[in-house]
Amino acid sequence: MATAQEVDEEPLKVKDEDEEEVEKDTDDGGEGDEEEPKEPRIRDTPEDIHFDAIVNTLAFHPKQDIIAAGDIDGDIYLYSYSCTEGETKELWSSGHHLKSCRKVAFSHDGRSLFSVAKDKAVHIMDVEAGKLVTRIPKAHSVPIYSLLLVDENVLATGDDEGTLKVWDMRKGTAIMDLKHHEDFISEIAIDEAKKILLTSSGDGTMGVFNIKRRRFDLVSEPQSGDLTSVAIVKRGRKAVCGSSDGTIYIFNWDGFGATSDRFFVQAESLESIVPITDSMVCAASMDGVIRAINILPNRVVGSVGQHKGEPIEDIARSYDSHFLASSAHDQLVKFWDISKLSELHVSDYRKRKKKHGKLTSLSKKAVGCGDNFFAGLLDEPDDAQDKKDNMKEEEEDDKDDDSDSDSGSD
Repeated sequence: MATAQEVDEEPLKVKDEDEEEVEKDTDDGGEGDEEEPKEPRIRDTPEDIHFDAIVNTLAFHPKQDIIAAGDIDGDIYLYSYSCTEGETKELWSSGHHLKSCRKVAFSHDGRSLFSVAKDKAVHIMDVEAGKLVTRIPKAHSVPIYSLLLVDENVLATGDDEGTLKVWDMRKGTAIMDLKHHEDFISEIAIDEAKKILLTSSGDGTMGVFNIKRRRFDLVSEPQSGDLTSVAIVKRGRKAVCGSSDGTIYIFNWDGFGATSDRFFVQAESLESIVPITDSMVCAASMDGVIRAINILPNRVVGSVGQHKGEPIEDIARSYDSHFLASSAHDQLVKFWDISKLSELHVSDYRKRKKKHGKLTSLSKKAVGCGDNFFAGLLDEPDDAQDKKDNMKEEEEDDKDDDSDSDSGSD
């Protein structure tokens, strides 16, 4: 008869064998329970967000990882975004606008979301609840195109016919109602002192308004193309405007009547410009490319990203300056890593561009990483002799004089 000690040892021995078998299966790549949980994948940027319609406008929350988007159907969406795969999620959506949403903007505390649309209305929504709080149904007599939140109580709007209105939201009435443009007001910007308001217009001029004194100051001389965007750079000493002809126009502060410089970019219409540093902006184009551009010295530094062959409608910078978001006709909102742009140094020295100069990729997601942005876009030589001829041409270009004008292309 087995002793109590021997009986106890038998099951212990069997248990040890089972454990060894399970460990062996796990080591061999078996389907053990310990293999089921997988760590979520961490990406460099949040995943693309797919929409049912083209997104016209984007805005980042000033304090949280939240982005708002307005589309051509008049719908507004709020998403939380994350670099953890699968965690970018829709928070709420709103269909209060009757026509295409043109612009969205968060209040400075992030509690309210302002929007304007082709239906001529101004909406204010509660960000947390996703509910409409205030609506001005006929804010303009024609569709509204642009919007700028000056502070918690003051709002500026521009419409399709060039009228600028400045609103006191405590009263719900316009304290300025001025028309000094002959075409739509595409963008509005304001200085740090909240005194001088700048407008870019489809009539090719930039408008200057003093909102402290509630007066119009002047419009610049007209440029050759529509002015599609405006931004303030160089610590408030310069204003820059993008245009439909691919030119960036530069104005001295207090010298808004005429441009001080202009910089032609080999790109289709520059639809949106966002300042990244005092000297660098990101510009989105109808050719689907987002370019990083240094201002004075004027250089196209490289490509941040792209929507392949799709016109870009809008770009926005996150509150921590880590990401740039873009929306295009492919009905996608994409995120790009811009955290390293502030570290780039642009020299006054300009090296001569080669015959087939390529745009440097500034992010991993941009087409053709490294210095070969247009790889796959240019026609490849049909044979080895063509390749050799191309290399010879480039070597001859390198021997040419390095001097070149600052108003070159990318």
